Amino acid sequence: MLLRRKASQILEKKLSENPAVAILGPRQVGKTTLAKEFMTNKEAVYLDLELPSDLARLADAESFLIARKDKLIVIDEVQRMPELFPVLRSIIDSDRKNGKFLLLGSASPNLLARSSETLAGRISFLELHPLHLTETHDLDSYRKLWLRGGFPAFYLANNDEQSLERRMDFLSTYVERELPLLGLDLAPRIVRNAIQMLTQLNGNLLNVSTLSKSLGLDQRKVKEMLDYFENAFLTRSLQPFFINISKRLVKSPKVFFRDTGLLHAAAGVETSEELDGFLQRGASFEAFIIQQIIGVLKPTITPYFYRTHDGTELDLVLVKGTKPVLGIEIKTSNAPKITRGTTIASEDLGGIPVLIVTPSVETPYPRGMNQSVIGLHDLVESLEKHGVN
Repeated sequence: MLLRRKASQILEKKLSENPAVAILGPRQVGKTTLAKEFMTNKEAVYLDLELPSDLARLADAESFLIARKDKLIVIDEVQRMPELFPVLRSIIDSDRKNGKFLLLGSASPNLLARSSETLAGRISFLELHPLHLTETHDLDSYRKLWLRGGFPAFYLANNDEQSLERRMDFLSTYVERELPLLGLDLAPRIVRNAIQMLTQLNGNLLNVSTLSKSLGLDQRKVKEMLDYFENAFLTRSLQPFFINISKRLVKSPKVFFRDTGLLHAAAGVETSEELDGFLQRGASFEAFIIQQIIGVLKPTITPYFYRTHDGTELDLVLVKGTKPVLGIEIKTSNAPKITRGTTIASEDLGGIPVLIVTPSVETPYPRGMNQSVIGLHDLVESLEKHGVN
């Protein structure tokens, strides 16, 4: 089954407007497939820096690349050769032609910093998210994507058992190989324990002190590890939105798994039936919907959450610049109970409209002032109506 990624259109536009484009994302999310599809019918050279033979071709990188200046150069796992960035800058500056380099980077905490420093004004970034529901062509069956996650190999597995095995192998590779290569200096046992603990914390406020005590690490080391997880596209920290009001606001971020398939693998959830009995089912669905929303947002829109110490909250607040424009509440029930706190949160944020997202309400309907209940299949269209995607 071939899944056409919507990012392909964005990639084509970015390469037509910039000398270099970097596609960022974790392993197996589809970066190489996207790049190779883009290379079809183009004069292009593909280099994988995990292959010793391709590394050898770049022993004299400047000469090699200049000799192929009229071709698109695609460099996979580019973070493994950071000394390449100054060479790319020099070549780009000698001939400011767009569409020269396509760089693919897997989970490098240093990739953005290095490339931004040396290629500023010459490069554009594209994060490739896991599969979106609209890319699976199965809008009426969200549960498979929710359970297995959006990595193509996980989603397209022959059955749930095979999918789980692939996800477990992926997590083991990340713990044993990828994170250490990126620079995380912790025993694999500790990292595995941390990931297990995060399955319980998913969707909750991050408490570094509690993690520190449970893992036997000082808080500085815990924060460093969490930074690696986030830069490796494993987790996401959702920051609280602050406004100048007198209410006491929560200041800690929430932590989420970016991909619920990996969350379920770490928690040992294999089947749809087990997911229904999963104690963190509600938080898992919240993480799933948040990823579905973030995956289609305009670059000008920033996601936050909103919570006060008296319990007033919104699961997601979408902000343009400094102005909140849309609130999101996520419910696992198709007959959601809306609390007074949702209305108060909307009022706190300037009377913004609120979408109450449910799994499969067939027809959207209003619920209170500025509130609408929608099903997941209406999510993208509703976001479009509010101008955030």
